[in-house]
Amino acid sequence: MKALVQLGDERAFGELVAGHRNELFAHCYRMLGSPQDAEDALQETLLRAWRGIGGFEGRSSPRSWLYTIATNASLRALERRPRRVIPLEHGPPAEPHEGPGPPLAESVWVQPLADEPLALPDGPASPEARYEQRESVELAFVAALQTLSARQRAVLILRDVLGFSARETAAALDSSPASIDSALQRARRTLDSHLPERSQQATLRALGDRRLAEIVEAYMDAWGRGDTAALVELLAEEATISMPPMATWYRGRDAVARFLSSWPMENDRGWPCEPLSANGQLAFAHYEIRRDDGRVVPHNISLIELDGERIAGITAFLSPEIFSDFGLGQQPSGRRSFRPASGAGEGGPAG
Repeated sequence: MKALVQLGDERAFGELVAGHRNELFAHCYRMLGSPQDAEDALQETLLRAWRGIGGFEGRSSPRSWLYTIATNASLRALERRPRRVIPLEHGPPAEPHEGPGPPLAESVWVQPLADEPLALPDGPASPEARYEQRESVELAFVAALQTLSARQRAVLILRDVLGFSARETAAALDSSPASIDSALQRARRTLDSHLPERSQQATLRALGDRRLAEIVEAYMDAWGRGDTAALVELLAEEATISMPPMATWYRGRDAVARFLSSWPMENDRGWPCEPLSANGQLAFAHYEIRRDDGRVVPHNISLIELDGERIAGITAFLSPEIFSDFGLGQQPSGRRSFRPASGAGEGGPAG
């Protein structure tokens, strides 16, 4: 196979990269915080790998070689644009009597990731990794990564997400193992200060199928009826709601309740929705019933952060154009159960 690839056999090259394509895309997404940017970096990676295959001498594994190319493609992309954030990292919470305000440039925000095309497996990528693969694409994790410098981000992902050794990481970044270890320690301190105490993977497993199904049903019912009080009952005391590309966000059950009743749920306005899996966590596709003609149209993809049995955060991405990325149609399908894109273990979050 290696000889055929080095001789320029396109089919052999396709077979070589096929098994790594999804994980390389996820790697670029962690680095860049955007599926669109990740796809661009992946395409650059494959092109550079094809052009450089003749120089691949086999001193490292094909996987390490491809990750080196993908990491450097992502680093070049980061040089050309500002880092992405979520509204909670952009500014302080707003007062609930204030409207959502105008949207900011879309390129500012971390974007959601559709799980189903990737179907990332559960568990860590290797015994040396500190984080599970699905845990490392959760919205909070990807947003926390964006607070790191580009180099620290690359080091932490290669070492703690992918389980590369200090020597392998140093080779990928043209550095020394000592420098890598130093950057890793700084990155870990910063990341730990931004991450929640418990990942969504751990929370979903602890809830189990039955309780999660009850939460999903209660959430959908509250939105469908436009029942602010019922939705607020599901929230944690310090729950947040944000709406990229709006910079405005709200913190606390009372503030969220006042916002909901004054804006999206005004006059008991209902919003049909259905559950899906995004960024390895519970999410919902929300549809709007238009006031002028009663048509039902796509409105937002909302990612849910659970804290035990309560909803700690709702991040509603007001981007109807991304519905197709999630395999969603222009009308609700009627689905009412949540099932993650990869198989959950017994007792896990499959609904």
